Amino acid sequence: MDLRIFTEPQQGATYDTLLTVAKAAEDLGFDAFFRSDHYLRMGSADGLPGPTDAWITLAGLARETKRIRLGTLMTAGTFRLPGVLAIQVAQVDQMSGGRVELGLGAGWFEDEHKAYGIPFPKEKFARLEEQLEIVTGLWSTEVGKTFNHDGKHYQLTDSPALPKPAQAKVPVLIGGHGATRTPRLAAQFADEFNIPFASIEDSERQFGRVRAAAEQAGRKGSDLVYSSALVVCVGKDDAEVARRAAAIGREVDELKANGLAGSPAEVVDKIGRYEAIGASRIYLQCLDLADLDHLELISSQVQSQLS
Repeated sequence: MDLRIFTEPQQGATYDTLLTVAKAAEDLGFDAFFRSDHYLRMGSADGLPGPTDAWITLAGLARETKRIRLGTLMTAGTFRLPGVLAIQVAQVDQMSGGRVELGLGAGWFEDEHKAYGIPFPKEKFARLEEQLEIVTGLWSTEVGKTFNHDGKHYQLTDSPALPKPAQAKVPVLIGGHGATRTPRLAAQFADEFNIPFASIEDSERQFGRVRAAAEQAGRKGSDLVYSSALVVCVGKDDAEVARRAAAIGREVDELKANGLAGSPAEVVDKIGRYEAIGASRIYLQCLDLADLDHLELISSQVQSQLS
């Protein structure tokens, strides 16, 4: 079971804070550091000092880390043109020595688009499908050949399809709860399918849909990695769990019901239940980025039991 650290910087974090967390995650043996791709805070957080851009952040981290993998859950397809995104991700992959993964979604948070003048199209899913075709098509085009795409939303003519990533294939993550189109898209393009903030029962149902879609598309269901993203709140005792829950404005009972919360033993047990339905990777949504002791506790008393 891989444990990955997943952050939400739009709630309030500087690049230096993210660098500190990423380096701590690397030193503590976590598999990856991922971040969301948002430009506006959510809920009651003040969001100060303001948003950081996902791919600029990852470019910086690529040069300041050595082992840990880096990626997005999920890059919003509405934020970037697909050709430009392919260049950005390939460059960051080169800068990291081949440690980047691309989570790509349709984009959903309309308020942040209004706040920063970003168009918010009604037809987002069809755009996402074309974006995936273009990004993966550009990367897979042989050097010396050109890539063309004549779609409803995007047209590329005689693209040199450069630069190439350092990896032979950058892993592509697709996720979500949709019952039909999401599994089909994952079956066509994804190396990993992620379901965020879902119960064990809902996750098992969605994993089954994706496996079935993969087999229908001529792939093995086991070709994909299956992962979950869950909020994490671990403490050595009840008082520490309560303190960490209060720090992120959540209730302990709610966190235990909907995330990974409680003692290390409780969290290990619940991770085991996700593993039993096919998840081999968990993204731990860490909301208090100043609490590095939390990461150390998870590493020493949760991750160590899963090795």
